[in-house]
Amino acid sequence: MADKCSEGLLNGAVPGERGKQDKSVKRGNWGNQIEFVLTSVGYAVGLGNVWRFPYLCYRNGGGAFMFPYFIMLVFCGIPLFFMELSFGQFASQGCLGVWRVSPMFKGVGYGMMVVSTYIGIYYNVVICIAFYYFFVSMTRVLPWTYCSNPWNTPDCAGVLDGNVSSRAALNLTHLLNTTQKRTSPSEEYWRRYVLELSDDIGNLGEVRLPLLGCLGVSWVVVFLCLIKGVKSSGKVVYFTATFPYVVLTILFVRGITLEGAVTGIMYYLTPQWDKILNAKVWGDAASQIFYSLGCAWGGLITMASYNKFHNNCYRDSIIISITNCATSVYAGFVIFSILGFMANHLGVDVSKVADHGPGLAFVAYPEALTLLPISPLWSILFFFMLILLGLGTQFCLLETLVTAIVDEVGNEWIIRRKTFVTLGVAVAGFLLGVPLTTQAGIYWLLLMDNYAASFSLVIISCIMCVAIMYIYGHRNYFKDIEMMLGFPPPLFFQICWRFISPAIIFFILIFTVIQYRPISYNEYVYPAWAISIGFLMALSSVICIPIYAIYKVCRSEGDTLLERLKNATKASKDWGPALPEHRSGRYAPAFSPSTESHLEVQPLQPEKGQSEAAAASPVQGSNGSAHSQDSRL
Repeated sequence: MADKCSEGLLNGAVPGERGKQDKSVKRGNWGNQIEFVLTSVGYAVGLGNVWRFPYLCYRNGGGAFMFPYFIMLVFCGIPLFFMELSFGQFASQGCLGVWRVSPMFKGVGYGMMVVSTYIGIYYNVVICIAFYYFFVSMTRVLPWTYCSNPWNTPDCAGVLDGNVSSRAALNLTHLLNTTQKRTSPSEEYWRRYVLELSDDIGNLGEVRLPLLGCLGVSWVVVFLCLIKGVKSSGKVVYFTATFPYVVLTILFVRGITLEGAVTGIMYYLTPQWDKILNAKVWGDAASQIFYSLGCAWGGLITMASYNKFHNNCYRDSIIISITNCATSVYAGFVIFSILGFMANHLGVDVSKVADHGPGLAFVAYPEALTLLPISPLWSILFFFMLILLGLGTQFCLLETLVTAIVDEVGNEWIIRRKTFVTLGVAVAGFLLGVPLTTQAGIYWLLLMDNYAASFSLVIISCIMCVAIMYIYGHRNYFKDIEMMLGFPPPLFFQICWRFISPAIIFFILIFTVIQYRPISYNEYVYPAWAISIGFLMALSSVICIPIYAIYKVCRSEGDTLLERLKNATKASKDWGPALPEHRSGRYAPAFSPSTESHLEVQPLQPEKGQSEAAAASPVQGSNGSAHSQDSRL
């Protein structure tokens, strides 16, 4: 009995009341709060933490970059994270359903779906390449160790090849070879064997069947983990969200014991305080925080929508955000300890071997691993870690799309067949990813990465802040959070949501426009038509917002444009907590006269009925207020 009482209090019930039901039987909930936290950590901590942050850090002043990075985390990252979690949790709806708060802005939700679709397509291709490297690492000698393979060129110079027997000889080669650049065995394996890279983005060539097979494996794994929605994925994340930290720790311990590791770590951390005055450093810090946490993808809203209504998402947002950023810093030690060892072995500066993106994951780091004893073991661990980091994000991307579709249709038929919706989205994602496994696939992958999820995310997030804080109203939203959590958002978050975070988002947008450079891949410069396709991908998510707004205004009631605008932005009647138990205060259902007439009971004895009705009439209380004796109903 005591347990039931305490459970009711945790769920927001008032002492003396019957315990409130805090679970949504219709949509489902997380099995427990750890599942939500681990899923959110897996979503936020992705490939960018390993292959982008360490590079940004050393390029932008080493340890000095940490200062703007954590400033942006506090004033932009955590507030936006908390806003999206509270938004989804309060309404228990995905990225489309939550816009009952202001129906005219539902295009923001469609924009999030478009962004998640693009990212979900190319992100799983990166995972499939990691799967490929994982499988080929199961050998005694890694295939990118030496230059004696059929795909190698005369320019290949491996650090373990017999033709370069000493560091001095290698240094001499670097000094004298001014016309040709040394290509490593790992780079030639990547370009000439794995990708069989074509010479132009328009020259697709043939589909690389090994990559196509691995792409199929990736989608099958994602589908099986999401076959029962959050019920199944919530169990999988116990492994996928935690084991990468085990691998990172193993690689870190191995890395710091190597000769030259300290040099690499110092290169990563040594502060260059003069760079802190550079606007580009602050822009990179803000952009990395924004993209790393997954804001405006729709995934945070979706994951939070499966929380219990009274869950403390304020606490969760701080835990997850700090864990994400700490992982980025920790990954930097893992990456640069190995790169420092490799630079020491080659006798060159660390900057010569440092890279980011696919170049780090599939060229620089694999080459460094060939220098270690039992190199296949370290390679298997590294690529297994990349697979798990990618899957954690991919789960949420797919669940975002599925939840949005199911919530939008909303009937029992589609809810019972949610597994088939998941299968349909997975099959579509696989088919749309096939062009990225061609010989020109890496060009298209990088084009989508640079344009599909760049400034469009910033615009979506900025409009979301404005819609919630200024259209729906900050006072209304603060009351909603107080109703859900039992306390209003702290003053710091109120100020950030209304002023500071939108200003930082606007700064990121301006910075992105000013710093824009046409995309290139190594020496290959993308043609104008390809860049135009990139901009169209970016606009395709943003354009959803004005198109749906115009549609909603045209369909709204009103004689004048102003009346239509007011009706289009006004919260719909079904906005608010999903469960009737939580719809109190201004969300309490009002009984209409027709409803009351159905509930009226005709007495057998009219006189007795009249006397009972008189007894049930409002009674003047001692404080002068009127109350009904059956008000508890």
